[in-house]
Amino acid sequence: MTRRMASGDKPYRVYRGGRAKGKVPTIPRPTGDGGRDGRRSGRVLPEPPGGRRMRRRTTVLLVLLVLFVAFVAWAITGFLSVRSGVEAANARLPADARAALAPQDGLVLNQPTTIALFGTDHAQEIAERASARRSDSIMLVRTDARRNRLAYLSVPRDLRVDIPGIGAGRINSAFQIGGPGLALRTLRNFTGVPINHVVVVDFADFTELIDAMGGITVDNPKPILSNRFDCPYPTQERCQEWQGWRFRQGELELDGYRALVYSRVRENRLDPGETDVTRGERQQRVLQAITGEVASASTLLRLPTLGDDLARPLATDLSTWQFLQLGWRNLRADDSRTLRCRLGGEPSSYGGESILVPSEENRNVIAMFLGVSAPQPPAPGIPLAPGCLVGR
Repeated sequence: MTRRMASGDKPYRVYRGGRAKGKVPTIPRPTGDGGRDGRRSGRVLPEPPGGRRMRRRTTVLLVLLVLFVAFVAWAITGFLSVRSGVEAANARLPADARAALAPQDGLVLNQPTTIALFGTDHAQEIAERASARRSDSIMLVRTDARRNRLAYLSVPRDLRVDIPGIGAGRINSAFQIGGPGLALRTLRNFTGVPINHVVVVDFADFTELIDAMGGITVDNPKPILSNRFDCPYPTQERCQEWQGWRFRQGELELDGYRALVYSRVRENRLDPGETDVTRGERQQRVLQAITGEVASASTLLRLPTLGDDLARPLATDLSTWQFLQLGWRNLRADDSRTLRCRLGGEPSSYGGESILVPSEENRNVIAMFLGVSAPQPPAPGIPLAPGCLVGR
C-alpha cells in the first residue's frame, strides 16, 4: 500500500546549520577566482604568510655571499701580490746578514721585536761621492706590545765606533766595507741590543713607493729652510738664485721626491741648533708616516695592485706573515706613546774626516729605548746631545 504524506510534510529536508554526524560540510565557493561568466575578476590573491620575509632574507644572503666571495678573492690576490714582492726582497738580502740576526722569540705580533733599518741612496752616491754605498740613515725600531707603542732609535752616521775585523771608524762605513752583514754586527756590538730583523731601504726606489701610495702626511714641528742642495731647477742660473727648500711648520703633504728631500736636509738655516743628528728625527717621522700609510685602509684596499710595489725598495729577512703582523702592530700602536730616541756625541775630526765621539749618555738612552728606564729628553742647548722624546 502506498503511504501518503501528511498535509504538513515537505518532500525535502531543510539543512539548518551545525554539523550532522556523517555529513561533509559544504566548501564555500572561492572569491576572486572568476566572475559569473567564468573569467578572472582581476583581484590578486593574498601572499602566503612569511613569503615577503623569505624573499628579503634570500636577497640579503645572496648579497652577503657575493661580498664574501669578493673579499676572499681580494684577500688571496692581495696576499699573493705582497708575497711576490717580499720574496724578491728576501732574495736581495745577503746570507751573512741573516747570520748576524738574533732569533725571533715568538710572534712579532705580541713579542718585543727589534728591527734595524739602513737607508742607502746608491744612485746619488755612486754618481757624486767617493763614499759610495755607505748607509746614510741608521735606525733601530722596536715593537712593544705590552706598552702598546713603537720606539725609534736614530744612530748618527758619523759616530766613531769599533768595526769588527776593521778597527775604529765611522759607523756608516761598515755598510760600505761589508754590506748589511758587517753593519749589523757593528751596530749590535756598539749598542748591545739583539737585532731580530733587518730592512735595507734604497731611497732611489722609496720615492716611487710613496708616490704609489698617493703621498704621505708628516707632522713637521718647526719651519725649515735648507741649504742649496738638490736644486729642482734645470739651469745653473736658476739654481744660483734659488735659496733652498722650505718646509712650513705643521702637517705636510709630501710626494716621494719632497719626502726624500725632507729626509736629507742636514742644515736648517732657520735654526742653527739643527744638525745632521737632528736629521734622524725627520727620518723617523717619514718612516712612521710610510708605515702608517702602508697599514691604512686605502692602501689595504689596493693590495692586489700595489702589493708588489711595497717591497720593491727593500732587502729584508722579514716574511710576508711577519710584515702583516708589523702592519697590525703599527695600526694598534698609540701615537701618543711613541718613543723617539737618538744617540749623540761630541763633534771632532780624525784623519781629516768629521766624526762624532760617542757620549757616555748613549748607554742610558739605549736603556730608555728598551723600556728599562724612563725616557729623558736631550739636554737643552746641546745640539748633539742624546735623549728620548715621547709622542708624535
